[in-house]
Amino acid sequence: MEQLDDTRPAPERTAPPPSLSSSASRWGIAVLLFLAMTLNYFDRQMIAFLKPLLSHELRWSEADYANIITAFQAAYAASYLLLGRFVDRFGAKAGFAFAFAIWSVAQIAHGFARSVTSFMAARVLLGLGEGGAYPAGLTAIAHWFAKSERAFATGLFNAGVNIGVIATPLIVPPLVLNYGWRPAFVLTGIASLVWLGAWLILYRAPQDAIREEAHRFDWSILLRRREAWAYAIAKFIIDPIWWMFLFWLPDFFAKRYGLDLKTFGPPLILIYVLSDVGSVAGGWFSSHLIKRGLSTNDARKTTMLVCALLATPVAFAMQAHTLWMAAGVIGLAAAAHQAFSVNLFTFPSDVFPRRAVGSVIGFGGMLGAIGGMAIAQFTGWVLGTLHTYGPLFALAGLAYLVALLVIHLLSPRMAVVELSRG
Repeated sequence: MEQLDDTRPAPERTAPPPSLSSSASRWGIAVLLFLAMTLNYFDRQMIAFLKPLLSHELRWSEADYANIITAFQAAYAASYLLLGRFVDRFGAKAGFAFAFAIWSVAQIAHGFARSVTSFMAARVLLGLGEGGAYPAGLTAIAHWFAKSERAFATGLFNAGVNIGVIATPLIVPPLVLNYGWRPAFVLTGIASLVWLGAWLILYRAPQDAIREEAHRFDWSILLRRREAWAYAIAKFIIDPIWWMFLFWLPDFFAKRYGLDLKTFGPPLILIYVLSDVGSVAGGWFSSHLIKRGLSTNDARKTTMLVCALLATPVAFAMQAHTLWMAAGVIGLAAAAHQAFSVNLFTFPSDVFPRRAVGSVIGFGGMLGAIGGMAIAQFTGWVLGTLHTYGPLFALAGLAYLVALLVIHLLSPRMAVVELSRG
């Protein structure tokens, strides 16, 4: 078994490796990854927009919906860990292809669900596939981009999340109103299969990535590193907030402001346009600070502190007097979340060797998904018992400051970890 070597600092790459001299190739990969996350979140988000319709047609209770979301999160948690290790072993290309194939089939399967149980089964399969997206995508970025560019590239990759969510209210209502919700699931699943074909044809791993894949390590050694726990606990704290936004905002606007499938679009588009801006801006800002001479530690944490402070006003979203005031406050928090997340996503590749990035991301993603399971059950209980979103928004306002504190306590200098090759 390999041991961790704390005495040999890994050299920080300041420029792309020689094999990555083609800027067009690198940014072409970033575009492919951006499109992947657009489809990923489009498929994931459809259920939130269709919740009122599906609840009426399939007679779901609040508890039924919460259980469906929890089942997805459980599968997503397990997949994150397993596919993270799969990516480190077989590479980003095979990992993304395997994950995409699973979730595309799962998306199509939603169109044939007839009950809570069958719908839950389709969501479980979707979770098993979608858990591979971030380990594969971020591993590809770690291989193709230097540290000075990595946060910006990650911001572009992560921006696909918000484009997917923005596209959902624009595309889903016409599909559902003209063809029904079942064909809508089938057609969107087929669209994901088209991307899969493009990925298999176009993606090529750089040569240094292929060489690194020959070196294995026991991922359990990561559990003894505070840096791994810093990433994972932070994910456990902040990911549930995004899940709550993703799966319950349409319901919040329906109950608080009387919106429906035809009118959800504008406020949700505003929120996710702002979050898209946050994703790119957060990645650009920390990369800019590094290029100006700040250490990686100072650049990442300064950016995350700004984001954490910008998220705090969302605690008062329930007190907003108008729809657009609420959308603006929530949109600011969504932008802060994405900017914070982009810098958190770079943490594994900043600290760990590239051949371990998928495993660290998988570990953190698993804890984040477990947090998502907890927020689903908590949200179901709060709405079923207290009939208000107030406690949920209060939690969202504090989460990022707590997460940053955890990161700083466990990794005060973001010291590089070297995995000895034995």
